[in-house]
Amino acid sequence: MSDLKNKFIIMHLDDNCATALIDLSKDTELRSNEIFIKINQNIPMGHKFSLKDIKKGELIKKYGQIIGITTQDIKTGDWIHTHNLKSYYLEVAKK
Repeated sequence: MSDLKNKFIIMHLDDNCATALIDLSKDTELRSNEIFIKINQNIPMGHKFSLKDIKKGELIKKYGQIIGITTQDIKTGDWIHTHNLKSYYLEVAKK
């Protein structure tokens, strides 16, 4: 079990993802009074992971802004990257 200090950052209260500030290994547990997250895959520093279960087609928010649309269901603690996310900006630009 790890404390949260210096492990990740949540940029905005509306975000449903966090950014790893260090490499996080699979099965790392992050706990605080409000949060318990078990990391499901190795997550490289600077990459995102889910703070909650997110269904396919839902929006990913970072900095309080929509950054992507899920292409598959994402569970709490899953790595969020190009394998399960498409750019919201590119989707909007197509229209």
